Amino acid sequence: MVKNAKHVKEPLVHLTRRLNYSAKYAWLIRIGAFLLSIMVCCLVSCLLSSKVSFGFFFKYLFEGAFGSTMLVKTLLRDLALYLLLALAVTPCFQMRFWNIGGEGQAMMGAFGCSLVISYTSSLPIWATILLSFAAALAMAVIWAVIPALFKAKWNTNETLLTLMFNYIAVCLGAYLIKTVAPKGTGILNFETGTLASVGANSFWIIVSTVAVLTVIMFIYQKYSKHGYEISVVGEAPNTARYIGINTKKVIIRTLFLCGLLSGVAGFLLVSVKDASFLSDSTAQSTVAGRGFTAVLISWLAHFDPLAMILTSFLVVFINRGATQVGNMARLGNSYAGMMVGIFFFFIIATEFFINFKINFRPRAEVKPKAAEEPAEAEQKPEEQEKKQEEQA
Repeated sequence: MVKNAKHVKEPLVHLTRRLNYSAKYAWLIRIGAFLLSIMVCCLVSCLLSSKVSFGFFFKYLFEGAFGSTMLVKTLLRDLALYLLLALAVTPCFQMRFWNIGGEGQAMMGAFGCSLVISYTSSLPIWATILLSFAAALAMAVIWAVIPALFKAKWNTNETLLTLMFNYIAVCLGAYLIKTVAPKGTGILNFETGTLASVGANSFWIIVSTVAVLTVIMFIYQKYSKHGYEISVVGEAPNTARYIGINTKKVIIRTLFLCGLLSGVAGFLLVSVKDASFLSDSTAQSTVAGRGFTAVLISWLAHFDPLAMILTSFLVVFINRGATQVGNMARLGNSYAGMMVGIFFFFIIATEFFINFKINFRPRAEVKPKAAEEPAEAEQKPEEQEKKQEEQA
């Protein structure tokens, strides 16, 4: 019966996936989101301090990134370090192995490097540098392969395991500092045994090393057999097993590669950039949260090594510029991190609007009058007789 039928009310809003959209449309949305994030950062800064105006904000935002040759070099060096750590986690993500342990793996690379430097002061300096480099690679690889073995053998949750390994790495680094310098200030400073101590140019070493590794990783992912196997295991694991790909071997091999890149990052941070080691969960530590930020950089670039150059630049630009704005307006140490958070919020929201379309429920149409009246055959006999009498 029509009267007993339930009327299903459509939702006011529903989402549909965009199946076909042009690259031009996607980039326009991303550029608009970036500009909007900068404007929101400016508005928030003006609300936080009466010293900040639109002119003040943009002046020191660009001055903090491009104000001098030294600042430009610092920006490019930081860009290279973020890019390297993003490269380290990208093969894992492409394989759908959610490695959140880039921070801890780089920390263990720095730990291995610092361990060798601390206990080989009697060796020639070049022997110490080579041994510290090997130790950085070995410790980072071990820290990356352990979760891979658990995943391949027992199918454990790699996200939780790699995340917990970050905090274990921090504790091991703190233990090393307490052991080597129990009465120190909580930081190991190395006067010898590092590339920085022999007068090496930290800027050119870091930038050139990361540039070469970026090209190698791009070729590895796009044109090598191993890169093809990684993408197949990530997109269709059942198909990978059907065509004879050993998924367990691919997982372990990929995490081995990620560990190598993280070890290089740890070595560059200790032996080239800082000539020191600090293991702490704060932004002043050796890795300083770069591993966590690299996860977002890799994801926003859709795991493309060349696109990660742009996303790394945007992150470093906002961080460096916001630091200068915060220093001039005395907004505190956490101000720059808050601005980077606003940037990520808008960019992540952008990816949502690129891939999905919001549809609103259309207005209900007015039904014809004849359709609203019940059919004569469905009326009760009493109602039919009454209607016939009124017509007579």
